[in-house]
Amino acid sequence: MPGKKSKARIISLPPQGITTTIPDKFFLVSGHSEGMTPLNAFDGALIDSGVGNTNLMRMSSILPPNSTQIKPIKLPLGCLVPLAYASKVSSQAEEVISAGVACAVPKKKGLNGLIMEYSAAGHKEEIEKMVRHMAEEGMKQRGYAIKEILSISAQHTVKKIGAAFAAVVLWW
Repeated sequence: MPGKKSKARIISLPPQGITTTIPDKFFLVSGHSEGMTPLNAFDGALIDSGVGNTNLMRMSSILPPNSTQIKPIKLPLGCLVPLAYASKVSSQAEEVISAGVACAVPKKKGLNGLIMEYSAAGHKEEIEKMVRHMAEEGMKQRGYAIKEILSISAQHTVKKIGAAFAAVVLWW
């Protein structure tokens, strides 16, 4: 009827799928590669890390509360994978590039953790030191005591076009 406001119907669905469940496991991966193009180099680094045959869903850097670290698993082909990652691609021959992630786990159960990502020209030890410091600072800003900081990094010396990649993968 003209002039009559209609109310949108909201349908309730049971919790299901990636958008309504919270991952409770995580693992760290890293890889590096050369490629014909920057995208091929990045793809090769994903393959090297073990996440190259999945659909990456880049997320912001919060580790869900009470998450448990697991060893990297073989992910189903084509699955949606939430992860926080750092990557660096370069075409500067002989340049050393690195990418790293750090995951700060809180002491207190029920609090979220924090994931930080960092990439730059330089050696992986420098990048990992920086990203761990970033995780410490982020937890300090939240007022959270740290149980542990986990980190991983990848380094690559560029021949023509190279990439370095590191990630924290969330899973169920």
